[in-house]
Amino acid sequence: MKDYAHERLRPMRNWPILKCMATKWLYVVGLLLCLTRDGNAGDSVAKRMVLAHNFYRSRVGDPPLTWSDDLATRAQEWATTLIEEGTYAPRRDGRFGENLFEISGGSANPMQVVSAWASEAANYNHATNGCTARCGHYTQVVWRSTRLVGCGVARNANREVWVCDYAPHGNTIGEWPY
Repeated sequence: MKDYAHERLRPMRNWPILKCMATKWLYVVGLLLCLTRDGNAGDSVAKRMVLAHNFYRSRVGDPPLTWSDDLATRAQEWATTLIEEGTYAPRRDGRFGENLFEISGGSANPMQVVSAWASEAANYNHATNGCTARCGHYTQVVWRSTRLVGCGVARNANREVWVCDYAPHGNTIGEWPY
């Protein structure tokens, strides 16, 4: 009978890789749990929105975004206007990037909102910098030169609208997002 005790004590050659993989896996699981649970007073929508954006940005090697209260005020004003007027359209002043999300008969959390935009990644071809279908929400989320995000949400009895504004804006024609 062979004694395997000495093999258990031998350093594992792949330990740094396994440790890194385990650390990343635990980080992703923890992040997803944090982002998908209902928030509490210490877990603001702003914080969860930034975490959700940065989760997808990290997947393409982009630097993290920072929250902007000024952009959040602007986004909140637009979300409120869209609810009050019963409309759904981007603000077309071109000063900032902007993503919109709308849900009827329910509500969403920050991870669901950003995940909806990020799901457009399936339509984006980085090699050609082209889209096979809608992908502009995704490319704005991961636009490398964007540094700031601010978001707002407005609701009525039947509808919820989320708006995120970005600075500097992305989706510049002829440029790659990352």
